[in-house]
Amino acid sequence: MKKELHAFLTAVMFYTRIPCPTWVDHSEEYLTYSRKYFPLIGWIVGGLSGLTVIGLLNILSINLAVILSIAISIITTGAFHEDGFADTMDGFGGGWTKEKILTIMKDSRLGTYGSIGLLIMIPLKFLALIELVSWAETNAFSFDFYQVILACFISGHSVSRFMALTFFKSHEYAKINDKIGSKSKPIAKGELPIIDLFIASVFGLLPLALFENYAVFLVLLPCFVAKWWMGRWFNKWIGGYTGDCLGAVQQVTEVVFYLSILVIWKFT
Repeated sequence: MKKELHAFLTAVMFYTRIPCPTWVDHSEEYLTYSRKYFPLIGWIVGGLSGLTVIGLLNILSINLAVILSIAISIITTGAFHEDGFADTMDGFGGGWTKEKILTIMKDSRLGTYGSIGLLIMIPLKFLALIELVSWAETNAFSFDFYQVILACFISGHSVSRFMALTFFKSHEYAKINDKIGSKSKPIAKGELPIIDLFIASVFGLLPLALFENYAVFLVLLPCFVAKWWMGRWFNKWIGGYTGDCLGAVQQVTEVVFYLSILVIWKFT
């Protein structure tokens, strides 16, 4: 039990800015062991974002409540996944060889492609969430409004993190030249045991039950398609994935999740 607590807190420390006990560190052993808790971090981040919307809707407009909820999620994670997404956009946008792509991705400076990617990704997420909250508010007579809001936010964060986690089973880690290095080596390598994948799938998919509508499980299809397409692209250019690639997958599949929920609600 103590080992599991240590692993969970290691995940909290690595993936968020939430303070943890001083005895928790970023040791490679626990970083690898903690991967199964990655979707559970989505419960924390998504829960805080959803509660922000619920708490502010009575005093602010939907637009302000949603943008502040996004800000809370970014503050909570320290823009961990947004940074990975931006680095991935810079690398694949500016590099034409594996070495060049990985070198650009390792550079901590934000480039043109990363900036454009964020300027598209964050507003798209913002507008999708406004649509979700507005739809839920309009149709609140048929379900528990607060439950559905929490379901949207928690599921969006947990499912997208689960999609990124599946790369440990479905794809190879990109072999990186030691001269290039990698800022995410400890967390982005190593075989993921089946039992850990199962535990992660429970954490990742269980929040979908909050919708109390089996049709929402269809959202997994477009999320897996997006994950498959991105994985194919990563394999083509760098022969696998990196930690930044996983951050990009999380961001993209989170937005795909919200858009897919809107489509499902429209036709069910």
